[in-house]
Amino acid sequence: MTMLKLGQPAGWATAALAVTAAVALAVPSAMAQRDPAYEAARSAGQIGEQPDGYLGFVTSPTPAVRDMVNDINIKRKAAYTSGAPAGSTVEQFAFVTGCNLIAKTRPGEKYKAPDGRWLTRDSGAPVRDSRCP
Repeated sequence: MTMLKLGQPAGWATAALAVTAAVALAVPSAMAQRDPAYEAARSAGQIGEQPDGYLGFVTSPTPAVRDMVNDINIKRKAAYTSGAPAGSTVEQFAFVTGCNLIAKTRPGEKYKAPDGRWLTRDSGAPVRDSRCP
């Protein structure tokens, strides 16, 4: 099995194609995670999507929000680990999924830009990493 190296353009392109096809099946969808507590934390700007495919804390979380995000991130890690296509790494799979999840944020929701700043999604496209498919 050939492993793709992070940072190699050809590797990212190949991984992006394979991962894009697998993301919908392997990762719990953002819509499925929209239970009332999750929705409230997103709407309040407490949490947001990150380029690494995991949720992050925009503000200091309450214990309940911390537990919820940790639970979701554990489930995402399991999905990335079991769903990473042959020839790509868990990190590549998580990254491409993060690109897709950021693209699916709604206006008013927070996401982390490639430079590390937390931004609020407006009606335009979000600022994403140049390696995103």
